[in-house]
Order: sequence, then C-alpha cells, then structure tokens
Amino acid sequence: MAESMQGLKRSHRCTELSNQNIGETVTVMGWVGRRRNLGSLIFVDLRDRSGILQIIFDEKDVKTEGFAKAETLRNEFVIAVEGRVQKREGAINENLKTGDIEIRATSLRILSEALTPPFPIEDGVAVKDDLRLKYRYLDLRKPRLQRNLKLRSDVTTLVRSFLAEEGFLEIETPMLTKSTPEGARDYLVPSRVHPGNYYALPQSPQLFKQLLMCSGYDRYMQIAKCFRDEDLRADRQPEFTQIDMELSFVDIDDVIDVNERLLAKLWKDILGTEIQTPFRRITWQEAMDRYGSDKPDTRFGMELKDISDLVKTCGFSVFTGAIENGGSVRAINAEGQGNMPRKKIDALAEFAKTYGAKGLAYLAVNEDGTFKSSFAKFMTREELSAIVQRLDGKPGDLLLFAADKNKVVYDVLGALRCELAKNLELQDKDIYHFLWVTEFPLLEYSEEQERYVAMHHPFTMPVEEDLELLDTNPGAVRAKAYDIVLNGTELGGGSVRIHQSDVQEKMFEVLGFTKESAYKRFGFLLNAFKYGVPPHAGLAFGLDRLVMHMAKEDSIRDTIAFPKVKDASCLMTDAPNVVDEKQLEELYLKSTYQEE
Repeated sequence: MAESMQGLKRSHRCTELSNQNIGETVTVMGWVGRRRNLGSLIFVDLRDRSGILQIIFDEKDVKTEGFAKAETLRNEFVIAVEGRVQKREGAINENLKTGDIEIRATSLRILSEALTPPFPIEDGVAVKDDLRLKYRYLDLRKPRLQRNLKLRSDVTTLVRSFLAEEGFLEIETPMLTKSTPEGARDYLVPSRVHPGNYYALPQSPQLFKQLLMCSGYDRYMQIAKCFRDEDLRADRQPEFTQIDMELSFVDIDDVIDVNERLLAKLWKDILGTEIQTPFRRITWQEAMDRYGSDKPDTRFGMELKDISDLVKTCGFSVFTGAIENGGSVRAINAEGQGNMPRKKIDALAEFAKTYGAKGLAYLAVNEDGTFKSSFAKFMTREELSAIVQRLDGKPGDLLLFAADKNKVVYDVLGALRCELAKNLELQDKDIYHFLWVTEFPLLEYSEEQERYVAMHHPFTMPVEEDLELLDTNPGAVRAKAYDIVLNGTELGGGSVRIHQSDVQEKMFEVLGFTKESAYKRFGFLLNAFKYGVPPHAGLAFGLDRLVMHMAKEDSIRDTIAFPKVKDASCLMTDAPNVVDEKQLEELYLKSTYQEE
C-alpha cells in the first residue's frame, strides 16, 4: 500500500551524491529501475531525473517490516529511502556517475506502486514509435530523453542570459492573431463573441516583432510558440518553438555577428566544443550549383558538376533533350563506388524518382580505365573521357547523372548525395559544419497561383542593386535574406526588412496585391510604418532542431516533451477529438464532415 511523505524530506537527488558524502545519512527518492533479490540482500537501482544510484537493503540494517516491503518492490514503484552513503562493496561501475558509492538503507517507504510498464524504461531497447508516444509519460522517464529535455532547458536559459547581456528585451507577442494567409496554412480559432470571425494561431511573431521595432524597443527576443497546419517530417511539427529576435539600426553583418557568437557560446558552454567563427558564407546560387540544396551538408564532397556544355550535341537524347528544354545535365562522383552492384544502383534510381527524376544515368570507371555505363553506346570515347575528367573521376569511381529542368536536377542530386553519404556513413555527428546561405531569390513563381510569391515573406528587403529589376525581371531579384545551416539542416533564418514605404508598395505590386488588398491584410503594419520606422532585421532559430543537433538525435520528436505524429495527432491524449454540440453552437459552428 502506498504511504505518504509524513514530513520526510529529500536531501539529495541521486547523482548529487559522491564519495565526498561517504558516512552521511541521506534521504533519496525516485523510481525503482532494477531489483535483484539475493536472499538476505536486495539491490535496487534507484532512478530520478539526475541518474541512477544503487541502494542495498540488508536484513541486518532494515527492520523486518522494512525488509518485507523491499521484497515487494517492482520496477517503477516510487520509493523514499533513508540510509548511509558508503563506498561500493562490489565492483565499481564505470558507466555510472555514482558507480563508486551506494546507500545502505535503514528505512523504506513505498510512495506509489506501479503496473508493469508496456516497455522497459531504459535506453537502447527498440520500441515502436506509436507505443512510445501513446505512453509518452513513461517514455520520458528514459535517461536519454531526460538528458535531451535538460539540454533543451539549458539552451533556453543560456540564450536568454546571452541575449539579455546583448541588450535584448524579452517581450511576449499574442497567440490569438489575425490570419494573413501568405505562407503555410493557419490554425484557426473561432470567436464566440464575434460570430463568424476567427483568430489565427501565429506561424511566427513576424509582424508583431516588426511593430516592436516601430515602437522603439530596439532589440527584442522571445522563446516563441508557433503553429503551422502543414504536413509533418522528421524535423517538423504542427506546433514548434522559435528563438525569435529582431534588431533595429542594423544590417546583415550585425545580425550574423551576434548569432555566431550565440552559437559559439552554446556549443562551448553546453557541449564543451569550440566552434570557429566567422562561419563560411555562400550565396543561394552557389549552394544550389554545388550541392543541389539551399541547406547543404558540407561534411563530405560529392559536389554537383554541370556537364551541359560537354553533352549538348552528344548522341544521348535524354541529355540533349533536357538542355533543349532549358534544363541542364549535372552529375556527382561517388568516389570508390565503381563496383556498386546493379541492384543498388537501381535502388538509387528509384530513390531519385521520388524527387522527380525520370531515371538515373550512371557511369562506372573500371580499374583498367574502361567505362561501364547506361549510356556509353550513345557517346564517343572522347566525350565519355571529358565527362570523367570534369568530375575528377578515377578508376573505381561511380558517376551519377540527372538531366531535366534545373529544379528537378538540383532536387534529385541534392537528395542523392545525402542518401549516399548516409549509406556510406560519411555524416559524422561529431563534426559541426556551420554556414550561412545568403542572397536567396526574393520571389519565386507559383504556377498554381500564376503569380510571383515571396520566398520568405513580403517584408524582406531586396538587395539594393537589384531594386530596378522589380519592374523588368522580378525573378532575378536577390533578397537580403540569410539562413544558418548546420550539417544539412536549416537551423534558422531571417532577413533585413523593408522599411521604406515606396519599396514596400512596389513589393506588394509585384506580388499582385492591390493597395486595397494589401491594407486589408497588413494595414496595421503599413499604418505603423507611416509614423517613423527604423531600419531593422531579424532571425529566428528552430529551437527543436537546434537541440536535436546538439543532442545528436535524428528527429525533433526526441527533443520535444509531447510531440505529435505524422497526421498532427497526439496518441497519448487522443487529440484532436470531437467536442460537444453545445460548444459548437456557442461558436456558431456546424460540422459538414461526414464519416465514411
């Protein structure tokens, strides 16, 4: 039967004890991890959020009643133990922080009994994700997840401290805002007191933090909760957290400087790792041309090479057709993989098709200098040799080709080089390659909407020397935007904002907004800009992704306490779910959904 605390107070967490405490009488509390009954001795691994501590229950030290209770202990019982710290009598456990000590118990209270868990509460045991997330409160007891969430807490504490010293003020922005559908889908919240009207949950605090710059707060930061109703991936959730900031009277270099110093401090103080600043910077165009991605992983090579000029008149119609249609032919060199079995090459071709490829051409350089290729019969020996030379090919290498519109070629080869790197174990998690990607296109053309849309958002400042192109060639205008990338993941991004009214009006015009429609959506911001707005810029980190890399995890699910699954549902709470008809009536709502 469970007992109460009855005035008992915990003196230490498990791993707060060390050999410095030998001889002291202490009180510890936590969960039973493992229990080993050796007859007159019972060993228990006691676990709390700090770690594990060994407890010994000896018939000679514990009263008969207490020892009888110890015999009933099972995994995940919650207990309180009083006892004396002593040097461990058995072999020292080098894997535990408390591996050289133990507590010889003098009393035991069972604070709570427990059912047998549906899976072991320990690291390294394979458990299906659905089961883990259904019993997330048990999953969160595992040492790995507790380390991750402590690391997350340490990160936010350090971020707040660092930015406060840099002159930032932490200011909260609203959760219930106006829908401005110029990006991902909003989560909408119906209003009871304004029938037929809706709030939107914020996709970011973007407009409010710009208003704070208009209000003279100079430097703002917030650990901000954000919401986007979009499809999920390993590193995306419907609700997520940003380290959000905005600065006045600055340009790109100022924002980059403060954030490089912030990241360097995080890695040094929390991970004990020195990272070199300044970080490398490359333009968006260079990133796409060399890596096929605007968030390139630069821990390994396999850079893209354009061979369009070498094959534009060759006899292989797949290559020539792509070039004639305004596309390109590019390739990567998988060094040392020339003997890859055809079955694996075919699997790579299927992988490439998921990114839009119609197929995957290949050329293997044999050890004797001859070629094995899917297209060699259409080309001369000289043409093949020129391609191999362009790609720095040597005997034993495998060259892989994509021919299509540039976007498809970039997507295919960008994904393929990362897939190969994963298969060849080239992505060392102990290596940190930070870089800034700059000069993104300001706009991209939407075939669906038949107009230009902002690649970031409508308030991003164009590069000054490109302003005149807004009238003549909008697609060529570069943005004063910048993303911070680590090992192939976008950790965050930002931009210099437009603060001149004439540039903002031109931006809306290019995006297809009338003056009336622009004011209908963003009037509160545009009106604020009439009263004196400083030049300003900002950036937001994805906190979940940042911690994921620091913890060397593969998914942000393992750095969020209560994540959702792919369909944005919570398996633990069974959300979203139906609500009472009365609640819908109060909100003037009626569901049109019919269950199949």
